[in-house]
Amino acid sequence: MALKLPYIISFMLLLIFPFSATAQTYRNITLGSSLIANGNNSSWVSPSGDFAFGFQQIVTGGYLLAIWFDKIPEKTIIWSANGDSLAQEGSKIQLNTNGNFVLSDPKDQQIWAPSFARTGVAYASMLDTGNFVLVRNNSSLPLWQSFGEPTDTILPTQVLSQGTTLVARYAEANYSGGRFTINMQNDGNLVFYTTYFPFDGQNSDYWSTDTIGSGFQVIFNQSGAIYLARSNGTVLYSISSNSISGNDVYQRAILEHDGVLRQYVYPKSANSAGGRPMKWSVLSFIPSNICKSINQKIGPGLCGYNSYCVLGNDQRPTCECPSGYTFFDPNDNTSGCKPTFVPQNCGEELHETDLFEFAEMMNTDWPSNDREAYQPVSEDWCREVCLNDCFCSFAIFSNQNCWPKNYPVYNGRIDSGFAGKALIKIRKDNSTKKSENSGPKKKGDQTTLIITGSVLLGSSVFLNLLLLLSVFLGIFHFSNRRRKTVQPFPVMPGINLRSFSYKELEKATNGFKEELGRGAFSTVYKGVLNYEDPQAVAVKRLDRMVREGETEFKAEVSSIGKTNHKNLAQLVGYCNEGLHRLLVYEFMSNGSLATFLFEDPRPNWYQRIKIAFGTARGIFYLHEECSSPIIHCDIKPQNVLLDDLFTARISDFGLAKLLNRNQTRTTTAIRGTKGYVAPEWFKNMAITAKVDVYSFGVLLLELICCRKNFELNENCEDEEILVDWAWDCYKDGKLELLVKNDEEALGDMKRVEKFVMVAIWCIQEDPSLRPTMKKVTQMLEGAVEVSGPPDPSSFISSI
Repeated sequence: MALKLPYIISFMLLLIFPFSATAQTYRNITLGSSLIANGNNSSWVSPSGDFAFGFQQIVTGGYLLAIWFDKIPEKTIIWSANGDSLAQEGSKIQLNTNGNFVLSDPKDQQIWAPSFARTGVAYASMLDTGNFVLVRNNSSLPLWQSFGEPTDTILPTQVLSQGTTLVARYAEANYSGGRFTINMQNDGNLVFYTTYFPFDGQNSDYWSTDTIGSGFQVIFNQSGAIYLARSNGTVLYSISSNSISGNDVYQRAILEHDGVLRQYVYPKSANSAGGRPMKWSVLSFIPSNICKSINQKIGPGLCGYNSYCVLGNDQRPTCECPSGYTFFDPNDNTSGCKPTFVPQNCGEELHETDLFEFAEMMNTDWPSNDREAYQPVSEDWCREVCLNDCFCSFAIFSNQNCWPKNYPVYNGRIDSGFAGKALIKIRKDNSTKKSENSGPKKKGDQTTLIITGSVLLGSSVFLNLLLLLSVFLGIFHFSNRRRKTVQPFPVMPGINLRSFSYKELEKATNGFKEELGRGAFSTVYKGVLNYEDPQAVAVKRLDRMVREGETEFKAEVSSIGKTNHKNLAQLVGYCNEGLHRLLVYEFMSNGSLATFLFEDPRPNWYQRIKIAFGTARGIFYLHEECSSPIIHCDIKPQNVLLDDLFTARISDFGLAKLLNRNQTRTTTAIRGTKGYVAPEWFKNMAITAKVDVYSFGVLLLELICCRKNFELNENCEDEEILVDWAWDCYKDGKLELLVKNDEEALGDMKRVEKFVMVAIWCIQEDPSLRPTMKKVTQMLEGAVEVSGPPDPSSFISSI
């Protein structure tokens, strides 16, 4: 049978590439050989001495198993095995006599091993190409090679086959996985991606060759050319076409921590430098402007939240904070920026508008996360809109276009080609008191009003005006009553949402007799709508509502009514009559999750899994998939209802849009319920969808353990808070304590561990570390791997 051409080419490449024992000299590393991590930088060196494999000390007591250029002073690392978990002093890499190749710590616990069946290795070798190979018995072909599992760097003669990925390190001296990857995809396209940092996985692409169906592999040849080849070996896309004598310089191409793939050269000697300095020099790089390339819709991007990117003269990006902001971490300019002032108070009726002003930044844009888009408007109008919106901290104005921004903003950049400006809302330096206009009237003003009123009352003109006004009000009242009589409570246009009269709902609830539940701002009653087929409903009477007009209330109800998801409680209709504001929902026969979860008998493990999935999907829909994204602000078991089949149905998901902005569930000026409230409510930070992620994390732990967040646990007498106890049990490897006496859960400990890890990621104090609800759903369902979470309380509390 004839071989296909791609396989013939791949076989020929195997024959000619320098990892073949017949193609170059090598020094065998025999079975039983080992290296110890200590201050001596012990290593195995290639025959020419150009490359070395061994331990490099990165921080005091922390070692990286790596490959590096050994003849240059910088000892530049081009491959590493354990960037996410540095080895302690005394750790060992050993080629065991049984053929295993293992990196272990001083207690002989495995840290890393190559991904292959670790048997049959005859020897190892550090080659002059920079490739470290493990060779099987009676073969010159490698069983495993570092070229096949690159980290962030490729070298001449190296090939990136389909399915191969480069991962940028987090920072220049931090070798853990960072924010960017390059993927030679199986579909033939070479794509640069941002990641869901700090999680693995591709987020948004920012550069690609657009060669779907055509690309075969990336080749870096010894002449310095880097190109995407077709299956027949011909050049499909030139990534770098530099022509260099491979004998005179060292070469490498690296995906750096800023997301740029740069090709470097280093003279091997002063004679070969040709006027170039004896250091790494950049030959080429892509993309050409990383600041403008990244436009992801989720995540902090290159520079972090509220920061902006500036491209320097050396074409390298730097991250800066706008006026009034400073870096979260002064030692990391990609950490994002926080305000140095107290943000605008959304709890005040006038929102302190007189205490804020705008700083201007020309040619600066944050293109993502628009609250609204207005056109054509003036700059003054744009300023006024943002000033009067307490949730607007930034606005972009350009060519009569105004884009107020949701907080936080991301993907900011200074771009000379952008003919506009950024308006950054900051607190005035001396703005410690309220506006004089918001306080009581001055005595002089009162006197003026009294004098003016006296003059009017003493004139016949005033009496005529009063008569006309009375007639007008009478006509308006009559016509309004007539209109209501002729058109009584129709179905809201565009959606199947009925407008009820107050008397209808009073009758349906038998005078609001059977109470189902009560909250700080509403009471829920059971009712029956007497149609041809009587329908049971839950009628929520809102007690503390925004004093909105009929049009505004209907607009908000319409937005809620357009939601449609199997994990949301369906809104049937509403009442907006006089001072009465009521919402009518479908009735849930199995009540709330709180009743189901915390009362005997305990629901079985698989029911709880189903409820966790459903709740996560419902919140994900609210955040990202419904027509008008909604932050719930009060995720808790009482707001998760269960239908006839015990399917989770989130309720109250639209009330955040209808309540007063200073409405609270507790005595603090926040929304939510004690125990489920995200820490940023207390830190003067802007509220994002991550507050719901935090609340879901607490609820998920309650589902796992079948206990309330605040409850003394007999196994851990010092722990009264579930989230703290869960972290301690996870950290100490005692997760079985969380599901003690639950045989079903104890028989499914792998899933229990995954769910606990997801919950701990959700309850991180730093909102930027929490995953999105889309990511949470993927992790719960197994579509995305879950990495080990950090201590959730490690967030700097001085924000």
